Amino acid sequence: MSAIVSVKNLSKRYEGGVHALKDVDLEIEEGEILALLGPNGAGKTTLISCICGMASITAGHVVVGGHDNVRDYRKARALIGLVPQEINLQPFETVMNTVRFTRGLFGKRGGAEHIERVLRSLSLWDKRDVQIRALSGGMKRRVLIAKALSHEPKVLFLDEPTAGVDVGLRKEMWSTVAELRAHGVTVILTTHYIEEAEAMADRIGIISGGEIKLVRDKAALMRELGRKRLVIELTEPAAHLPEGMDDTPLELGEAGRELTYTYDPGGDGTGITRLLTGLRERGYKVRDVRTEQSSLEDIFVDLTAGEDRT
Repeated sequence: MSAIVSVKNLSKRYEGGVHALKDVDLEIEEGEILALLGPNGAGKTTLISCICGMASITAGHVVVGGHDNVRDYRKARALIGLVPQEINLQPFETVMNTVRFTRGLFGKRGGAEHIERVLRSLSLWDKRDVQIRALSGGMKRRVLIAKALSHEPKVLFLDEPTAGVDVGLRKEMWSTVAELRAHGVTVILTTHYIEEAEAMADRIGIISGGEIKLVRDKAALMRELGRKRLVIELTEPAAHLPEGMDDTPLELGEAGRELTYTYDPGGDGTGITRLLTGLRERGYKVRDVRTEQSSLEDIFVDLTAGEDRT
């Protein structure tokens, strides 16, 4: 796949000295779903605003579909659909008129079949003549997606698309995003829901302090940075960690009934055999053993440790 969005040495500094983005490089491949994770204030929304041409760039440049988003702003912006965090819709307008109006802003005429297809895919067709004020919060978010898709963009940015949405509706929206990708739309989403990124994304990007910490294929990221834990259930509770095993990364669980051993499954050796032998030699009796894989959330916390998440 080739890059449909290319960000090079992008920096954004606001008046007052706040350095929101610092030399960001990012290649977004055509047809992929990229999840951008980061704590509050990490620069996620600023990055999207700069790519979409809604915020000025202090340094660097952005190219969308071969068009520089400063020199060829209109051509670059026409390729982008944006679903913002905030729900900002005209309350007395109907769903249909809201979507038609947005399509017209991009100079697109007609498109009745396309609009119907979008509304049906978002379960909004039956609500097309309903005023926005009569919709639930989840339905309003769907209208935002319909607006963003009205002019047939090649790239869709979703900034916290499921914030405040119940679990059932969130999963429905995941299916909608997957369907969009199946029709060739490149999707970039920012989210606070780790499981959202883990369930949907092809690649994961982690941004912290205005810098891209990594962008990696999800499966590769889990392999490279993921850890495994061996949880050892003891027959009798232990009062303390085994003596003489200080070089072994062990933790004693609550009530002393479990020992947890963290290891790298991709290393030269897991050390599990040596660990179990050492426990047996010291009189520890094992009732059960199980393994646990670290989640994307564990990896995210490790990489953004020390950042403000308020």
